[in-house]
Amino acid sequence: MTRRLSPLFTVVAGGFLVLLVTLMASAQSADDRMGAWLATLETPAGNLRLLVTVTYDEAGEQTAILESLDQAPGQDIPITSVMIDEDQFAFSIAAIGATFEGAWNPQTQGYEGVFRQGMEIPTRFSRPDQSQALFVPELNGVWEGALQREDTRLEFTLEAQSGETGTSLVLNSVTQGAYGIPITGLRQSGDGYAFNIPAANVTYEFDIAGDTLVGVWTRPGFDDANVRFERVSDEVTGPNRPQTPQPPFSYTEHEVRIDNPDVEGVTLAGTLTLPEGRGPFPGVILISGSGPQDRNESVWTHQPFAVLADYLTRQGIAVLRYDDRGFAESTGDFASATSFDFASDVQAIVNWMMAHDSVSAVGLAGHSEGGLIAPIVAAQSPDTAFVVLLAGPGTPGHQFIPDQIIANSAAMGADPDLTEQRVEIMQSLIDIVRNARDVDSAAAALDGMLTEERLATLEVPADQKETFIGSMTRDWYRTLVNYDPADWIPAMDQPVLALQGTLDLQIVAEPNVAGLETLLANNPDHDIVVLEGRNHLFQQAETGLISEYAQIEETMDPQVMAIMADWINARFGAER
Repeated sequence: MTRRLSPLFTVVAGGFLVLLVTLMASAQSADDRMGAWLATLETPAGNLRLLVTVTYDEAGEQTAILESLDQAPGQDIPITSVMIDEDQFAFSIAAIGATFEGAWNPQTQGYEGVFRQGMEIPTRFSRPDQSQALFVPELNGVWEGALQREDTRLEFTLEAQSGETGTSLVLNSVTQGAYGIPITGLRQSGDGYAFNIPAANVTYEFDIAGDTLVGVWTRPGFDDANVRFERVSDEVTGPNRPQTPQPPFSYTEHEVRIDNPDVEGVTLAGTLTLPEGRGPFPGVILISGSGPQDRNESVWTHQPFAVLADYLTRQGIAVLRYDDRGFAESTGDFASATSFDFASDVQAIVNWMMAHDSVSAVGLAGHSEGGLIAPIVAAQSPDTAFVVLLAGPGTPGHQFIPDQIIANSAAMGADPDLTEQRVEIMQSLIDIVRNARDVDSAAAALDGMLTEERLATLEVPADQKETFIGSMTRDWYRTLVNYDPADWIPAMDQPVLALQGTLDLQIVAEPNVAGLETLLANNPDHDIVVLEGRNHLFQQAETGLISEYAQIEETMDPQVMAIMADWINARFGAER
C-alpha cells in the first residue's frame, strides 16, 4: 500500500551525498594525502617538531616545504623531491642533507620510517591536530567570505578557535553543503599567515586587519583569486540542533564491540540502547548511508541516528547503531569495501543481537545506501523480523544515478540542454564501468571518453580527472552501478515499511517509489509512505538541495519517528 501524506504529516532519516559528489569525496588517492604532516624528532639535544606541507605545483607534480617549528618557525625550507601516496611517504632536502622514508601504518594513522640527517632517527609523520603548530588568537571566531571566478560563486564560513594545542580551523563550503572541511598547516608567511585545505588542494595566504582577512586563494590549474573574509562572531558556537539528545536518559546505553567472523580485522563498535522495563523488546539495527559514517550518522552538523535511536528507545524499541568498518572506533578497511561487504558486517550484528536476552525480534532500518544493504541481508537472513527502508532505492544503480543529476540540475535551475548533455555523458561512463571486463580496461576506456570538453560539461576540474576515474573504477562504485533491487527485495518475506520524501534529490521519489511498488507487490505486509516537502534527510525543506541540509535546525521530523515506532510496535511491541 502506498500513502501520500501532506506536509503536516512527516518523517525521518540520515545523511547521503549526491553520488557524483560522494564518489569523488570518498575515493582514497594521493590527493587525500596533500597538506600538512607533523613529526617530532627525539634527538640528544631535545625534541624537534617538523612540519611538512605537500601540495601540487602548476604542472600537477607533488612539491613540498618543511618548517622546523622549534628551530626556525616561519621559515620555509624547500624540499628537493617528495613522493606521497596511500602507502608511502618519502622526501629529500639537499640543502640540509636530510631524507625521510616511511610506510603508512593504518593503526597509528601515520607514516612510520626513518629520518636521516647525520644520524638515523625513527620517525612518524601524522596529521597535525588541525593547526596545533601555531597560536593565533586574532583569528578566533566565525568568518564569512566568498570566492568568485567568472560565473561561479562559492560562499564559505571559516571557524577558528585557540586552545592549549594552538589555533584550529575548519572551513564550511555553504554553497556546496560541505561542512567541517579540515584546514592544516597554519603558519606565518611573510608578514601574514597561510594555511592549506588539503581536500581541495588550496593554499590561502592572508593578512589580518581587525575583523577582516584579505588574501589570495591559490589552486594549481586555476587563476589565483582574491578572497576576503569578514568576522561575524567572536565565538564559535555551532549551529542550533535542539533535537540532539542530551543526558540524563530514561534508558540504558551499552557500548558494544562485535567481531565479523567472516572478515579478519573487522570489529564493529557501537551503542545499544535498551528501554526501561523488563523486556524483551523488539530491536532494530540502524544502517547508515554512503561514505564512512559514525554510529550517529553525523553529517552536515546533524546526528540523525542519535536522534532516531533516542526516540525509538523511549517508545520501547531496542536500538543498535554502529560505526562503519574502518571508521571512528570500528576497525577494518573501509576504502576497499563494497555494499556486499557492509552487508556482511550487518549480518554479524544481526547474529549478535539475536542472541541478546533483552531483544525479542531483530529488524533492519537502512537509510539511502543502508536501504540498499538491508534487503541484501534480509533476503539471505529470513530470521530478521522486519525491514524499514529510509529513502532506499527502488531502481537499479545505473538508473538512480542519472536520476540524481536530473533532479539536482532542475532544483538549481540549470539549463535543460546542459543537463541532457551531462546525463548522456554520465550514462556512457556508467555503461563503460558496468560492461568493462576489469578495472584496467574500465580506466582506459574512461580516460579516452573523458575529454577536456566532457570534463568541463560535468564540471570536473581537469586536474581531478585521475581522481574521478579512480572513483568510478572503485569496487564500491562498480558494485553500486551493477546493483539491482529486483535481485533482493522480492526475495524478502518480512514486513516492509518504506519512507520517501518528495524533495529527495538523491533517491528521487517518483521513479523509486514506482520501483518499490512493483517489487513489493507480492509482499502481503508492506507500507510505502510518501512525504510531501521532505528531503533526503526527511527534514521539512524548501528545495531539497544539499546546501539546505545544515541550514535547517530540524534533524528529523518527529512525526516520521512516530510512524516508524508505531509501525514496529504494532507488529512486535512488548508489553511494558
